[in-house]
Amino acid sequence: MPLVLRPVIRRHLSALRMLLVFTVITGARYPLLITGIAQAVFPYQANGSLIEENGAPVASRLIGQNFVLPERAGRGAGRPDPRWFQPRPSAAGPAGYDAAGSGASNLGPNNPVLVRTIRERRAAVAAFDGVPPRSVPVDAVTASGSGLDPDISRAYADQQVNRVARARGLSPAVVRRLVAEHAEGRDIGFLGQDGVNVVELNHALSTVR
Repeated sequence: MPLVLRPVIRRHLSALRMLLVFTVITGARYPLLITGIAQAVFPYQANGSLIEENGAPVASRLIGQNFVLPERAGRGAGRPDPRWFQPRPSAAGPAGYDAAGSGASNLGPNNPVLVRTIRERRAAVAAFDGVPPRSVPVDAVTASGSGLDPDISRAYADQQVNRVARARGLSPAVVRRLVAEHAEGRDIGFLGQDGVNVVELNHALSTVR
């Protein structure tokens, strides 16, 4: 006599079979298919848009970095290095640009803490680059929504040219030409503003002698 299952058990078994089928399809076959296509068609993007030096990855063009002075006898750590183009501030973790702590400060435009922070940043950037505070671009004193954005405005990059050239003993024209070579236009021709990827720019700068 064949085994007769109760309707509720049959429904559960059917649901279990569907779960197993879709687990295989969406949890294994589909990811493998997409990964294979990405590796075949867009390997650079699929692997994190990595920047390599001597065959080893040193950065990703998608995530900003801090370019600071090395710590020496407990001094200098965290201070911006004048030899490099500086990124915009980051709210992602205490060290900045921590991909695990992506996010904004969530402070409103009228928050006194944010107002004071921006005022302090503007004064510091102006003194560092040797320009009047009123000329400091807004992206030099505000973080992006993700806190990881590697791009700065063309205006902020141009502001840093003389300082970088002076610190490296280079002609400002050489550094300015490097900025122009790495400038990126607006998205789709009209969205946002002209920008420069600081990570790529500094990597190119490291090869100039």
